[in-house]
Amino acid sequence: MFATPAFAQAAGAGAGSAFASFIPLILIFAIMYFLLIRPQQKKMKEHKSMVEALRRGDQVVTQGGIVGKVTKVQEDGMVEVEIADGVKVKVIKGTIAQVMNKTEPAAA
Repeated sequence: MFATPAFAQAAGAGAGSAFASFIPLILIFAIMYFLLIRPQQKKMKEHKSMVEALRRGDQVVTQGGIVGKVTKVQEDGMVEVEIADGVKVKVIKGTIAQVMNKTEPAAA
């Protein structure tokens, strides 16, 4: 009925293994960060800089697959895109998926 010294010594050793059981969890989080979270943040940053650099004359592709030329960049987050002769549509800047042809600024 009494605890023997062997059981009393084994109970104290469990505290060190509790930390060791968290090491795989920490490693899984680190792997997830470098394989999923970090590349996604990098891609979002590149997309944001691409959208901010839009200007008149750029040929763009929207997320819907529409190809057109930027005719006007508005301050309220909208871009006017000409998709055919005389056909202009307003598109939200965030829906621009790719800039195909970048126009060069005019030499001063």
